[in-house]
Amino acid sequence: QVQLVESGGGLVQAGGSLRLSCAASGRTFSGYTVAWFRQAAGKEREFVAAISWSGSTTYYADSAKGRFTISRDNAKNTVYLQMNSLKPEDTAVYSCAAGPTGLGSSSYYRAGVYGYWGQGTQVTVSS
Repeated sequence: QVQLVESGGGLVQAGGSLRLSCAASGRTFSGYTVAWFRQAAGKEREFVAAISWSGSTTYYADSAKGRFTISRDNAKNTVYLQMNSLKPEDTAVYSCAAGPTGLGSSSYYRAGVYGYWGQGTQVTVSS
């Protein structure tokens, strides 16, 4: 069992930055693929970024490429999402999720493959 807790959300002006953290407890974190998803009010949950268990492979949604960076520190059981050049359309609840290793290009963006989820942290970007 893995418990995930997100932090780092808040209110920021457009063009600003935030760094989200996803801290894991329970089983060791290093054997899991970890992803960030977000859900804006009235919209479906969408994939943002994912990182392999070793950190050597990362995936990004088109909306995140060039602005967001996902990283992990397995020694600290923590995954980060650095978000720069934030836009009002980035406003959402951001949740991290942990899933099995070996997710390929056809799976990493699918919420259903991730078995563990955090409660989420609100990110609000003002214009």
